[in-house]
Amino acid sequence: MAPHTLLLFLGVDLLLVLTPGPDWLYVAARGLGQGRRAGLLAVAGVCAGYAVHTVLSSAGLAAALRAVPAVLPALRWAGAAYLAVLAVTMLIGLRRTGGRLSPAPAQSTGTVLRQSMLTALLNPKGLLLYLSLVPQFVEPGSGMPVGGQVLALGSLNVLCCAAVYGAVAVTAARFGGSLAGTPTAARRLTAVSAVLLLLVAGATATA
Repeated sequence: MAPHTLLLFLGVDLLLVLTPGPDWLYVAARGLGQGRRAGLLAVAGVCAGYAVHTVLSSAGLAAALRAVPAVLPALRWAGAAYLAVLAVTMLIGLRRTGGRLSPAPAQSTGTVLRQSMLTALLNPKGLLLYLSLVPQFVEPGSGMPVGGQVLALGSLNVLCCAAVYGAVAVTAARFGGSLAGTPTAARRLTAVSAVLLLLVAGATATA
């Protein structure tokens, strides 16, 4: 691939990643309500999900889904339902504490990574990126196989997501940390993060 093609894709992809959307809200909700560690783990999980999209696309599986119109709507609703379940689970956890002013317990590394990766895998916009944008930058006449080009472009997208979403998660965690000085405030931040996840679910369902 020509270097200018990679740079052009990088510029377009950065503009898309920098535009606030469901991924922004998701990692911000994790950072705001559960701290920097959970926020960065969420970023890692989201990026892992997009890495899977990259590998599938390089193997030609993503393009094959274009022939099945029901796949994208099914992914959209499955992703929205999954995020809604996560949000409701957080709210139920707060309700179970009753009058005790204690924040929700921290989730394990594996749990946050798994939930975040599944969120990315069920995000139809992530799949659409590989179905619509990436093919525009593939050069069939170059010496590099098409699958290798898709892998390179997808890897650039994952790096962009890691950088931008990482900054979002850290910023949200700092803001949340400055507010969570008391158990009451921590509970409220958890509730806010649950509401944000519900907003992400709504945005995913209507995408």
